[in-house]
Amino acid sequence: MSDNPSSKLNRRRFLAGTGLTAATSVVLDACKPAEVAPGSGAPPEVLGPGRTAITLRVNGENKRVEVEPRATLAEALRVELGMTGTKVVCDRGACSACTVWVDGTPVNACMTFAMDTAGRSITTIEGLGRGGSLHPVQQAFVEHDAAQCGFCTPGMVMSCAALLNRKSQPTLDDVRTATSGNLCRCGTYPKVFEATLAAARGGAGTKEG
Repeated sequence: MSDNPSSKLNRRRFLAGTGLTAATSVVLDACKPAEVAPGSGAPPEVLGPGRTAITLRVNGENKRVEVEPRATLAEALRVELGMTGTKVVCDRGACSACTVWVDGTPVNACMTFAMDTAGRSITTIEGLGRGGSLHPVQQAFVEHDAAQCGFCTPGMVMSCAALLNRKSQPTLDDVRTATSGNLCRCGTYPKVFEATLAAARGGAGTKEG
């Protein structure tokens, strides 16, 4: 795959276009390569190739980090900020264990460039609850025994909570679709579905940042 910026498809464009989780139908503006308006005359901002300081707004707080242009959001969260709740399992956008929200939209953090999320609202599993309490979906996962080894659990919870933000009373098929990109090798899907529907019945479907 070409890295030539004049090429129609290069590594950056490919990664930017594949960062969304399987359940996401909304195109994330943050994942689009920067474009210059025709005739504007303003050259695009060049970042890198070394480490560059950016500000990430994570769970409502601004975090200053230095990352290389190739750094993914998952790397920035886990390595630079020490927020290891976001799991990296496949590291190629195939399992969605690394699901976080960017401006409320679930994305695969391992396929999203950190620099593309600067200034956006990022929500991780650490920021899902409020005031020291678990988010209703997290609480339902506990009550319905919806976690086994736990590697997929943060991504599952983020996908299910995002679904309830979009649709407060989902059907079983809605939950299946929302988690269709989240792989669980332990096979705990029935419990995940049960927990999510229980959280919905309990009124968990309120808009979160």
